[in-house]
Amino acid sequence: MLQLFQNLISNAIKFKSENPHHIGISANKNEDKYVFSVKDNGIGIDPKYQEQIFKIFKKLHTIDEYPGTGIGLSITKKIVQYHGGNIWVKSEPDKGSKFYFTLPINKG
Repeated sequence: MLQLFQNLISNAIKFKSENPHHIGISANKNEDKYVFSVKDNGIGIDPKYQEQIFKIFKKLHTIDEYPGTGIGLSITKKIVQYHGGNIWVKSEPDKGSKFYFTLPINKG
């Protein structure tokens, strides 16, 4: 779980815009699962790339623009899936991103 939050928060920091930086984390209980979100006001992601960003080594920017290997979000997806949840993003270019993930509530 630490790696999951670390990857999402570090991406929010890395892909910041010129605006004052804001990152928000929330969690809600929804029937049989928890729904978490990590929101930022960074550079955002074009909707046509929002599925492929969770694939390993899939970078939308060059190494000169933003350093990294392109594995961070694929790791978050594997962690969430391992725990029986789902992860997705809602984002627009220049308007920031909001990553959501669910985790089942263990009963017993």
